Amino acid sequence: MVSPCNFRARARKKPRFYNTGMPNRPFLTAAFYKFVELADFETRKEPLLALCEQRNVKGTILLAREGINSTIAGAPDDVHAVLAYLRSDPLLADLQHKESFAETAPFYRMKVRLKQEIVTMGVPGTDPTLIVGTYVKPEDWNALIADPDVVVVDTRNDYEVAIGTFRGAIDPHIRTFSELPAWTEKAEALRPDANGKKPKVAMFCTGGIRCEKSTAFMRAQGYDEVYHLEGGILKYLETVAPEQSLWDGTCFVFDERVSVDHGLTPGTHKLCRGCRMPLEEGAMESPLFELGVSCPRCHASTSEVQKNRARERQRQWELAKARGKAHIGEPTPPRTTEAGTA
Repeated sequence: MVSPCNFRARARKKPRFYNTGMPNRPFLTAAFYKFVELADFETRKEPLLALCEQRNVKGTILLAREGINSTIAGAPDDVHAVLAYLRSDPLLADLQHKESFAETAPFYRMKVRLKQEIVTMGVPGTDPTLIVGTYVKPEDWNALIADPDVVVVDTRNDYEVAIGTFRGAIDPHIRTFSELPAWTEKAEALRPDANGKKPKVAMFCTGGIRCEKSTAFMRAQGYDEVYHLEGGILKYLETVAPEQSLWDGTCFVFDERVSVDHGLTPGTHKLCRGCRMPLEEGAMESPLFELGVSCPRCHASTSEVQKNRARERQRQWELAKARGKAHIGEPTPPRTTEAGTA
């Protein structure tokens, strides 16, 4: 791998969006992941963090023996420099990413974290590099999920599903991805028929990473016909025009945009700083909503001490904003679970 200190990014072609106004936005967000054996993943942390800081790139990169998972943002040239540096390693030469643009910075900090898994399922031996479902291109996804013999499963968390999903998809009502394996064991829709044949299953998630693991798990459980949306919901929303779409609502993303619509334009959802989940409709009118502190979903789960800390953090942020200064202590960025991840 080329040293980050001496690396200079090559000019890269920008992706073609059907929404041509997006590249005019100053902040580029890149979401990417790859399952690959990284035996030396611990040693990759410091040089990668140094490059991101040098380039003023913000976000989170997760490194584990099983691969890399990340969403980063910054000026386009700087983000492309980080991507080119990663691809200079033969193990990551074919690393793919998804791009979107925003008017404001999606992240406030840069973190490179070492993990046991780049997306936590908690089932030992689930390895997408050995066995995985069949990839389905976004342009072919509609035909697949319209088949009445296909069980369509949204593998994301309940708060993500609540603001948008594909028509006809099953919501497992899970709070974390690690709850999905237990759900599959009990789901009526996944039971074999009278002849013992297991159904066809199509799974999807935000950026594709959770589907890699979930379809690998399903294949290991004896489901032969398992499919997943290549590139996830983000790639579908990027490439499929609204008038042809089977997607209803918006897609939750793990950065300050909170959600995105078709063309990956930022959605209108706001984030509760208490629970870091998207605010439900009417939440801001509730007496349990307090800006920067709580919403109806989380109000009862935090103590008065925690609320007072949040109030002080919000006050400090408002003071800094009034003075025209940055204050990274205010908004706790959304939880990171996948590239655009998930």
